[in-house]
Amino acid sequence: YGATAEHFAKIGYKNHKHSVNNPYSQFQDEYTLEQIMNAPMVYEPLTKLQCCPTSDGAGAAILVSEDFVRKHNLQAKAVEILGMSMTTDFPSTFDEKSCIKLVGSDMTRKAAQKVYEQSGLGPENVDVVELHDCFSCNEMITYEALGLCPEGKGGAFVDSGANTYGGKVGVNPSGGLISKGHPLGATGLAQCAELNWQLRGEADKRQVKDAKVALQHNLGLGGAAVVTMYRKAQLG
Repeated sequence: YGATAEHFAKIGYKNHKHSVNNPYSQFQDEYTLEQIMNAPMVYEPLTKLQCCPTSDGAGAAILVSEDFVRKHNLQAKAVEILGMSMTTDFPSTFDEKSCIKLVGSDMTRKAAQKVYEQSGLGPENVDVVELHDCFSCNEMITYEALGLCPEGKGGAFVDSGANTYGGKVGVNPSGGLISKGHPLGATGLAQCAELNWQLRGEADKRQVKDAKVALQHNLGLGGAAVVTMYRKAQLG
């Protein structure tokens, strides 16, 4: 689709820039686009600063009923799961010889479609996203699979600044896996925590303004994708 090395580097630049304001991030340094592009090459065109690090970490979530929320007066903290879907590898993952599909785009697209159907909301309603950016190219592929932009338009989406503060949707305000870190089993819960903080207005300097609907995407190759949509619970 014409995506360039600079498009991928811009994603790395954006995620490192976001992580400066995240005290839980493994890396909290900002880099210039040139530094991102000139970092040691891991696998062309991906440089070291566009690849998630080896990480340790932990995360937790408390899932409760509405009765529990009311009993303990947690209405101001409660976040509602509007939809959740998991998909596993399709025949297209392997049969179509597509690297994009091999790394989960079909799984992500189908899971997202199910969540949009469950919630009655679409990608146009989403304010903030935490997605599985194990590498910058995966983030671009996921924009399209989640429907944040049309297929083949990921590069233009990046160039327009639609993926950061002041744009269409705040993607990986935590710094993402690339900068926050990717402690495998804890990654999904870390994404969940970040989105809860965003919806509660508790994300401090990395707060996405007026965030009301949040979308989470987590992926494991070999192979499953999970997409979840959250909203601040509307409880009296």
